[in-house]
Amino acid sequence: MKHRSIAMQSIVAAMMGFSALAGAQQTTPPTATPSNPMDVVPEKMPFNTPYGAPITAQRAQAAIQAAVAEATHRGWALNVAVVDSGGNLVSFLRMDGAQLASIAISEHKARASVKYRRATHVFEDAIQTKDAKYILTLDDVIASRGGIPLVEDGKIIGGIGCSGGTGSQDEVACTAGAGTVNK
Repeated sequence: MKHRSIAMQSIVAAMMGFSALAGAQQTTPPTATPSNPMDVVPEKMPFNTPYGAPITAQRAQAAIQAAVAEATHRGWALNVAVVDSGGNLVSFLRMDGAQLASIAISEHKARASVKYRRATHVFEDAIQTKDAKYILTLDDVIASRGGIPLVEDGKIIGGIGCSGGTGSQDEVACTAGAGTVNK
């Protein structure tokens, strides 16, 4: 009887030790970095700028004029579009000689910058430098520079898109236009 009692105490102690060990293993956070960068969970939501009231036609035209002034100064013929915070076209200008295919592209860049709350160069970078092909599966993405959200008082009021030059030319002109709002 004595032997059974000692054996039983040993089994109970071993089980308690095992369950304490198992519990400790379950609550210890993993320290290894995930092998897939897509598995990293950020603490805060990226690109979380809230939407605001739509940009006015007058301000949209001022942004376009600033983009056109930059393009003219550099000798570039571009198409420039401004959309409101809902992605709807507010104003558009096709510079003399700008290619026809870039009309729709400038609008697409402006819309994508508003819908995704980020500059379109982010998509280009993701595909070109990070091999993030999944970007190509997202609706209405355009992975080309030249689309920039217009942010006033911390809220997106619209977006500007430029097209007709190289991506870097489009982005330079758009940055000038966005500068009328983004300060």
